[in-house]
Amino acid sequence: MEASYVRHVELFGFEKRSFPSQHYVYMLMVKWSDLSEKLIYRTYPEIHTFHKSLKEMFPIESGEIEKKDRIIPSLPAPRWLISEKSPETRQSTLSEYCHSLINLPPHISRSKQLTNFFKVRPEDENPPALNPVKKSETFVVNKESYRGNVSEISGPIILDTYRVIADFEKTSKHEINLHTGDLVEIVEKNPNGWWFCQCESNRGWIPASYLEPLDGPDEAEEADPDYEGEMHVSIRAYKAELEDEISLESGETVAVIHKLLDGWWVVRKGDETGHFPSIFLHKAGKREIYEAQRTNLQGQKPPPRRSTIRNAKSIHNKSRQRLSQDTYRRNSRRYLQQKGGRLAEPSKNSKTAAKSPLRERKNQDNIPEQSTSGSESELKKDAPVIPPRPSPELILERCSDNTCKRVSIHRSNSGSSK
Repeated sequence: MEASYVRHVELFGFEKRSFPSQHYVYMLMVKWSDLSEKLIYRTYPEIHTFHKSLKEMFPIESGEIEKKDRIIPSLPAPRWLISEKSPETRQSTLSEYCHSLINLPPHISRSKQLTNFFKVRPEDENPPALNPVKKSETFVVNKESYRGNVSEISGPIILDTYRVIADFEKTSKHEINLHTGDLVEIVEKNPNGWWFCQCESNRGWIPASYLEPLDGPDEAEEADPDYEGEMHVSIRAYKAELEDEISLESGETVAVIHKLLDGWWVVRKGDETGHFPSIFLHKAGKREIYEAQRTNLQGQKPPPRRSTIRNAKSIHNKSRQRLSQDTYRRNSRRYLQQKGGRLAEPSKNSKTAAKSPLRERKNQDNIPEQSTSGSESELKKDAPVIPPRPSPELILERCSDNTCKRVSIHRSNSGSSK
């Protein structure tokens, strides 16, 4: 039986999400050869990464060898993103790209890589929970504004603008070089601390620690500490380099108590707290996903800390408000003590409290205890249990040899006196 393949992809629009951090997802209706239709969500970096991998898989059809042989459509991203800064930028719509992609020869349009990219993922069927503060904004395609296959998005994507506080030199082809004072627009804020940005015609990943908001030093989207913590497992060992960091071996379980946008989360291990790179953490629970994440870490690195950046120049008079590790530890102890106190109260009133060994010995025949009612029963519950006086036989059985000798001498003397 022939496997299903994609026969049509239609752009429905895009959605601006604020959870777990601000990013944009594009809504694509995928129609399959088995007549099923599925709605999927993809971010721009995912689409662009897929486009580059497709070109690497088919170098002849992408024009890498001979330009005249190119049949794979180009994706001049991010020009098709309309920003507040560059409203006159030429748009090449995503629907046009998808239509050209599906009409390629079968060895490309029905390839395993293309099919896997458009397959439904769990997060497509169960989108992440919405941020209670900021609601997702959905923009649909205005079908009346285009004819045929060319479509225009009905509303512009307004990207957040950030300022670069220090020179950044890229270390891989996926990053971009930036200079102090440059203004960049954020396309995606990844929780690991690497943000996908565009600066004029350049786009790529840069550390969030090199950026600051224009209206103030603090991030409005940054969550508050959660001292109950969310359990995570370290998937790579890391040795602390600064005083406020924590060292962990691979496979250790910790509680994440503060998720910071720069990718350095505050974790708790016992009574110890410290910053740890979130790129080396995975949510505890699913072993197979944990192993997959562990193998995908090759070549990935945590972003630099803000405190390690030299010659950082901010336009704000005040610096970012950061909690000290002493504050995290103090608040954690206070929370755990309060939680322990709440758990201890039910155990005090429990009817199945453990009995003392002597009290259990008194009821060796398993005779059910008589339940009394009224104030007498309440007094008996509160009054301490007085253990019975042990018999000489029990003393001889449980005590040391010296004590046994003394008891024997005492019994013989008492017998002779009689």
